Amino acid sequence: MADPARYLEFVEISKEFPGVRALDGVQLSVGEGSVRALIGENGAGKSTLLKILSGAYTPTEGKLRIDGKDAAFANTQEALDAGIAVIYQELHLAPEMTVAENLFLGHMPAKFGVVNKPAMNAKARRMLERLGEEIEPAAKVGRLPIAQRQMVEIAKALTRGAKIIAFDEPTSSLSDREIRRLFQIIRDLKDQGHVILYVSHRLEEIFKICDSVTVFRDGRLVETFETMDGVTPDVLVNRMVGRDIQNIYGYYERPQGEPALEANGLMGAGLKQPVSFSVSKGEILGVFGLVGAGRTELMKLIYGAAPKSAGTLKLLGRDITIRSTRDAIRNGMMLCPEDRKAEGVIPIRSVMENLNISARRRNGFVVRPGWEKRNATEQCERLKVRTPSLQQLIMNLSGGNQQKVILARWLSEEIKVLLMDEPTRGIDVGAKSEIYNIMYHLAEQGIGIVMVSSDLPEVMGASDRMMVMRDGQVSGFLHRAEYNEEKILSMALPASEPEATLMS
Repeated sequence: MADPARYLEFVEISKEFPGVRALDGVQLSVGEGSVRALIGENGAGKSTLLKILSGAYTPTEGKLRIDGKDAAFANTQEALDAGIAVIYQELHLAPEMTVAENLFLGHMPAKFGVVNKPAMNAKARRMLERLGEEIEPAAKVGRLPIAQRQMVEIAKALTRGAKIIAFDEPTSSLSDREIRRLFQIIRDLKDQGHVILYVSHRLEEIFKICDSVTVFRDGRLVETFETMDGVTPDVLVNRMVGRDIQNIYGYYERPQGEPALEANGLMGAGLKQPVSFSVSKGEILGVFGLVGAGRTELMKLIYGAAPKSAGTLKLLGRDITIRSTRDAIRNGMMLCPEDRKAEGVIPIRSVMENLNISARRRNGFVVRPGWEKRNATEQCERLKVRTPSLQQLIMNLSGGNQQKVILARWLSEEIKVLLMDEPTRGIDVGAKSEIYNIMYHLAEQGIGIVMVSSDLPEVMGASDRMMVMRDGQVSGFLHRAEYNEEKILSMALPASEPEATLMS
């Protein structure tokens, strides 16, 4: 008889890619009705393990065992048929199809060979109600907010009878209220006997939702804590990175100079009131706000990625006109975007190409292989980018290393102002510390930095001054000595939500 405490087993799983051993002999079991956290630095092997579970990868060595029986999947469809669903940070939904069509894609109810839309919509509605969601089954998925799309992904897994559900960084784009709703759904799934795997870099979430935790480092399973009793964030960080990180932010004061960037009366999509602010040379200005506050929209207006309807910009005291991203780059203003995979990298091109693609302007857009190799080598060494080679496709790098490549791209230019939108989203604690140090060193060189984040401890920990946004407008500014979590939250939260608490 199968052991319910070992419903899902990874038996000596190893996975090799050219030049990389991504997993090395992982032995792991998870029981029914439990939530197991999988944590580790970027590149530790967590995502590779989930892709093996989902059928996207086949292991080089080892095997899966489900409910006491060996399992091998040639593709993701076979894994789905076996009751396995992986909900990735980048949701796998068809945006131009309806909610109901997404839920039943591949197994739509039919009558006389024709899709029975009324029956399909009714089934979809019942499944969504089971999750406590009032989402219209006939709505196009692409028009839903990210939180509702995630609920559709969960409902999709349940319509396929998934017993094993893995969540990969599920809260990275959710508000506090949406996170609470997600956690309640996970608890309900646990009570129904599902096997839940939960991957997150937000350690506080691990303690809120998980029963046990497994730590990975460099492709190996370091340790499994079967209960959370006696486990602390410091213990987990130590196991993840192999050393103590007493102060992840490592903040220190730096001299500041004249204003690097001055924005006056900016208006455009996502803003309800004119926005004015400045950031000085050597200063890190943190921009905090909850989902929908207008932070990302403001960065795109400044960078020329979206048209502004009003307002002016000054760079080092000089009026500038930014009509496009090319104008911004030419003036020395660079953006690390919030969604690095969709807007920051070309996934099917190499590390070297992604790093040099902007700096080619300096060479008249002529590819000079010798120069590009030297530049990429120097920048990767400078930022400690972990890659088997410069020819590695950037899509195969961890999130932290992709972010470093984007930073290396801009370090190949002459930066005056750096806009960083969610610079550490989906990045592990060790890589976060490295990103903060890079920011401090750039600030020391006189670069003005605007750091946007929905992670309040991050903004408080790494910035010199803070601008708080709420509902498309600025609600106030604070100097570092004035930072107080309760005060900042009161500035960021709509008046109708005074009871809300921060999760990230």
